[in-house]
Amino acid sequence: MAAPEVSLNEWVVLALLAEGPSHGFALAKNLEAGTDLGRVLTVRRPLVYRALGRLVDARLAEPHHSEPGVAGPNRTVHRLTRSGRTAVRAWLRRPVEHVRELRIEFLVKLRLARRAGSDTTELVAAQREALADTLARLAALDDDADEVDLWRHHNAVAVQAFLDHIAG
Repeated sequence: MAAPEVSLNEWVVLALLAEGPSHGFALAKNLEAGTDLGRVLTVRRPLVYRALGRLVDARLAEPHHSEPGVAGPNRTVHRLTRSGRTAVRAWLRRPVEHVRELRIEFLVKLRLARRAGSDTTELVAAQREALADTLARLAALDDDADEVDLWRHHNAVAVQAFLDHIAG
């Protein structure tokens, strides 16, 4: 099954729903600055609710039930659909395609996997393989490269060291 076209915010909300049914307010609390996931990707409450709506439209999530809000209206609790569960499992295993995507997407996948108690060995190995040619090419740039190439070179060296370190 091909992965649906969803944003990173939507993937993360879907992955949080994989941890268990939840309502938008609780999901947004998980993505506030300073939280375990918010340290990597901060998503404001309106964007969490927008993500939920798009996930429901894509039939990856569905309303499950309502519960009373603490000081406001009822809250709709959402859960994954079967296709949502399949899609998020595939997304969590899929390496990112570009070095620049490690900073957020790859790190958030690592955090989500660790929250679930999952082994990250396969994801890290897949990521190393997916970027091996790019990292080797960027690491081999010579000293007379321009600023952009030097930036890419240093990022590649850092990414390789990071992946080596977390691979153990």
